[in-house]
Amino acid sequence: MRLPMSKPTRTPQADARALGTTPEPVVPGPPGLGRRARPRRIIAVGGGKGGIGKSMVSANLGVALAQSGANVLLVDADLGGANLHTCLGVGQPEATLSDFLRRNKARLEDVIVPTGVPRLSLIAGAQDALDAANLKYAQKQKLLKTLMGASADYLILDLGAGTSFNTIDFFIMADHGLLVVLPEPTSVENAYRFAKAAFFRRLQQMEAEYGLQDMVDSALTTREGSLRTLHDVLEQVRRKDPVGAQRLEGALAAFRIRLVVNQARTDADLNVGAAVAAAWKKFFGIDMDDLGAIRYDDEAWRAVRKRRPVLIERPDSPAATAIQRIASRLLALDGIPDPSSP
Repeated sequence: MRLPMSKPTRTPQADARALGTTPEPVVPGPPGLGRRARPRRIIAVGGGKGGIGKSMVSANLGVALAQSGANVLLVDADLGGANLHTCLGVGQPEATLSDFLRRNKARLEDVIVPTGVPRLSLIAGAQDALDAANLKYAQKQKLLKTLMGASADYLILDLGAGTSFNTIDFFIMADHGLLVVLPEPTSVENAYRFAKAAFFRRLQQMEAEYGLQDMVDSALTTREGSLRTLHDVLEQVRRKDPVGAQRLEGALAAFRIRLVVNQARTDADLNVGAAVAAAWKKFFGIDMDDLGAIRYDDEAWRAVRKRRPVLIERPDSPAATAIQRIASRLLALDGIPDPSSP
């Protein structure tokens, strides 16, 4: 089925590319904002279904990066089902994302609250608006533009479950799209569906840029004999426009999902990420990074019950150690040394 398109705009992904590692880089901002400072890196944590530990991963990853010396801003972008503040032991803030979206608060800084962890701040999610999960186009654009201008080394977005356009658009605007999956068949299937939706959404955003509307439309249809894979799309484009196909291939190669397996109980579970990445590479022809697995750990759910990040409650636990390794890998990808590493 052809995915419906939002109102045409410059793609968020284009605004989120080519970041350096120097403090507060200045790059072209979203439409109408000119050149402005933006976060060094944006991390979006998503997943195909609820209950897989996205908020736990987001909260503790924020702690780990803050402990490495980075200034981190956590944003609860699970519109309509926010609970990130609970994972951090923060009481319900008086000002939330709803206040910013409704213009009760004019500046993003007015809804940022401390977490008690040095260098880690939080924007709590919308909870009081019944239609919060269905942002209007103008609201989404306002939020995207403003988040691009947030002052932080790392901006971490804790996304809602599923494949709504709002969720997918936040995911693909990020420099690092982290896809959380449980080592269970249903979760793996939903994660693959999420990755596929994100990929095709990104492909749609390139239509006007590369003049590929007809060919992409063909790729997204389910009719028998239609184009179905990246290889098919590139081959079709290559016949008509070799240069355009080369540019498209390079742009899509930059679409790189980072996989995190949560609650791994067995040695076989630890290999689920590599298996999913291999299947993705085989079908789509682009890489997916396996950042590692987080072992199932009683200390982790005990920390959740206490409304405390496991990295603060039990930093020596297997779950905390795994999250620290994932944070170190992200820092390495960004060319930033981790002072906590030996």
